[in-house]
Amino acid sequence: MTGISRRGLLTGALAANPDTGAQADLVLTNGRIHTMDDQGTVARAVAIRDGRIVAVGTAVPNPGSGGVSIDLGGRTVVPGLIESHTHFVSLANRPGYHVAQLELARDLAEVQAFLAARRPDVPEGQFITALGGWHPRQWTEQRLPTLAELDAAVPNRPVFLLQTFAGPSVTNTLGKQFFETVTSPLAGPVTVGPTGAIASGLQTTTALYHLRVRQTFEDKRRSALDAMAFSAQVGITTVLDQVLPPSPGPLTPNQALSGLDHYRMYDAWLSLHRERRAFIRLQTNFLHNQGNIPALGDLANQLPELRERLRHQFQFFGDDMLRTGAIGEWGAPIGAGAVWQEAQRLIAQARWRNENSPGNLAALTQVVTAYEAVNAEFGITDLRWGVQHVNEATPELLARLKALNCGVSMSGFRWLQGNPGPNPAGPPFRMIVDSGIPAGLHEDGVHIAPHNPWYALHYATTGLNALGQQINAGQQLTRQEALHAYTRANAWYLNREDRLGSIEQGKLADLLVLDRDYFTVSDADLRRTLPVLTVVGGEIVHDTGALPVR
Repeated sequence: MTGISRRGLLTGALAANPDTGAQADLVLTNGRIHTMDDQGTVARAVAIRDGRIVAVGTAVPNPGSGGVSIDLGGRTVVPGLIESHTHFVSLANRPGYHVAQLELARDLAEVQAFLAARRPDVPEGQFITALGGWHPRQWTEQRLPTLAELDAAVPNRPVFLLQTFAGPSVTNTLGKQFFETVTSPLAGPVTVGPTGAIASGLQTTTALYHLRVRQTFEDKRRSALDAMAFSAQVGITTVLDQVLPPSPGPLTPNQALSGLDHYRMYDAWLSLHRERRAFIRLQTNFLHNQGNIPALGDLANQLPELRERLRHQFQFFGDDMLRTGAIGEWGAPIGAGAVWQEAQRLIAQARWRNENSPGNLAALTQVVTAYEAVNAEFGITDLRWGVQHVNEATPELLARLKALNCGVSMSGFRWLQGNPGPNPAGPPFRMIVDSGIPAGLHEDGVHIAPHNPWYALHYATTGLNALGQQINAGQQLTRQEALHAYTRANAWYLNREDRLGSIEQGKLADLLVLDRDYFTVSDADLRRTLPVLTVVGGEIVHDTGALPVR
């Protein structure tokens, strides 16, 4: 599966590098290293010291007797990928022994194999789970597995699979026995069909509730580490977490998978960070979902939570592994009328960065017009405001955003459930990139879409959906452009382009050694791309063992 091997080899390893005059903890040689710098340099070797890149070039540096050297054997290397729109904290709080790898499966046999592979780590009586992110459209059979199929994969541990936010879901025999007899403080048994099926809605969320109320803090820490390991496995080294719609207070049976207490949901990750055990970079935005509350009276009294956030919170505060972002995915619901407009004013007046997620062309027009209004009143061109998704756009709206020094993060997940129709499924990738506006790319995991970025890269370059059908004709990017969006452009979107996004001297040493050449493989193979080695801050955090170390 994945793991954190060889990390110990890097601790304290310091050696002279006579070819560059630098010092190196880790040297990668004999590769095709696509630096993504302004010149499009493809280097042969890179040297890393104290978590940063100290040399990149065509010469093969020698780390010396105390360093670690890896011969890449001609493999392709790219910068660590940056996810500019995810709800990663949800993945980091999954109950049970979670199997995020289900989103990598192509058929039910692979689903069974991923579940069975998790079994040796799971104590008796504990659930194996796979919740959100994946969709049956990814699998040849186009359906959920049955109770019998789950039993065949894992006969001696309960299993629970939940699709998207609130089902449908399915369980095996041991899970069925649990759900049909369990009681918890706010709920009793769940109805499970003879095939293991659990209806979407309240039945599925009640099943989820029964597992969540049994989670310990140590369970959540394990879940956070599992989420980091999976992120490293698919090549995402930095995430911009767009948080979740707030669900404060005790757990309830009607909360969907996205329902977490937004005051406590990072506690496990924070504890791991304090212990220096976090190995994926996390940047957290602040989502505010208060609309008009009649009991609060006029507009001056609305948005109390947002007002307190802007008054007491620091944006872009923290260290290289964990830091705050700004306001996003939104500061108020876009349909909240005057309250939404006031939220834009408050954020601009406080000199904060801000994002919104318009769902259609009318909403994008609303956002652009509001941004121009607050720019006229307060000035926002130095704040890098953003727009998420951009499934529809026009050249005129993009030009207006660009004039405000705004950026966009394009949705790469429409491939999953999009179908052919009279209009492209979007986003208009080609139009957006050609406009010259800073344009990143995202997958929007981990409920409605997978976390795996290679699916988004495939969609942006082919326009094909999960069934291989063309749904976004005429809007394709080149592979170089798509990779730029997931590296350099996303680094800009996170306000971190000086530290992340390319393999250049002085930047943080985040990079991927790929299992195939992303730039030349077939479109079908592009979807299957994964790193054999993932490096974050100079430390190997994912290693398949495919490369020799000396």
